[in-house]
Amino acid sequence: MANASSAESRRHRLYEIVEIGAATDLQSRAYDLFYTLTIILNLLVTVLSTFDEMEARYGVLFSVIEMVTVAAFAVDYVLRVLTADFRFPGASRGAAIRKYALSFGGVVDLLSFLPVYLPFFFPAGAAAFRLVRVIRIFRLFRINAYYDSLSIITNVISSKKNQLVSSVCIILVLMLASSLCMYSLEHEAQPEVFRNAFSGIWWSASTLLTVGYGDIYPITPMGKFLGIVITFLGVGIVAIPTGIMSAGFVEQDTRMKRLSEQASEYDMHFIKVHLSKNDPWSGKEVRDLGLPHGMIIAAIHRGRDVVIPRGDVKLLAEDTVILGAEYAKDDWHIQLKEVELRQQSPWNGQRIQDLDLSRQTLIVLVRRKGTMLIPRGDLLLREGDTVLLYTKSHIAGATTIEI
Repeated sequence: MANASSAESRRHRLYEIVEIGAATDLQSRAYDLFYTLTIILNLLVTVLSTFDEMEARYGVLFSVIEMVTVAAFAVDYVLRVLTADFRFPGASRGAAIRKYALSFGGVVDLLSFLPVYLPFFFPAGAAAFRLVRVIRIFRLFRINAYYDSLSIITNVISSKKNQLVSSVCIILVLMLASSLCMYSLEHEAQPEVFRNAFSGIWWSASTLLTVGYGDIYPITPMGKFLGIVITFLGVGIVAIPTGIMSAGFVEQDTRMKRLSEQASEYDMHFIKVHLSKNDPWSGKEVRDLGLPHGMIIAAIHRGRDVVIPRGDVKLLAEDTVILGAEYAKDDWHIQLKEVELRQQSPWNGQRIQDLDLSRQTLIVLVRRKGTMLIPRGDLLLREGDTVLLYTKSHIAGATTIEI
């Protein structure tokens, strides 16, 4: 049990390192920096290798760098698969792996390294596999997620997506209308230029979004007049998405400044307790529970319903109570430790009151074959028991538990 818990703890720590880390987590931030530099180096080599003189001079070096960086991508993909269940905590391990593998990021991660190794197994498709390698450029979006200054772009697009879609629809409608009008006015005068509606769409796009390319332009008076009108409309309408994005950047910047000006945040820790008929809380009203300062009842689950924990609400057997408590600063460096009693353990066969414990150690509970036992003084400890200790002393063979 201890080994399984330790392996799970190591896997969770691996997830924290692989995912975007906090500024205080040096290992995670170091991994983020390494991963970012690997992406940039890989893409830089991909671009430089397209120059014949660079490829002829540094081709071997480029190949080595590509193989090393691609191997790093493969290892990163494996690590993300192994820790996918922490990314999707509500899903089973298999479902979490499937969600990651089928997500946009998962597909990009897979195609970043897989086409490099596929030619070893399928030599005939080497050319097609090399084309697929271009997809690795989408890994730059991961750099966008690592830094707040870059992630603002994604946040702005996400928050303003409805307005952006509306403005793009307006531009498309205007392009279609102007192309059909110009085709009607110019087709007879220059049928070789405005041959169909698509020619008009090309003209409207180049006129609305730029100043035109000069390959298609109206020659009739009405066509020129319409061109002037469309040019003026393009200046205003195409500027709409720019204004939306600018407003979004201002809003995001203001929100980030407000968050940074707020006071320090403190975590709330939540646990759920299932009440039985013998529990002292069964049949009592919330106001009569006498909860200690800093602890609250966040919610009460009763069957499929969620009951608001007002003071006059009576707790019933089979209710599930969600308790919340403020985060306790660990100024004394006290840790919760788990000790499994073996045959050679000196605590085996002793009562709790007879144990030689320091004043800095407290037995929280004893777990015996899936049953939680209250650690009273006359409780006799047995082989196979798991003892949970609240201590700041060193205990050999104990496993530290994250609270």
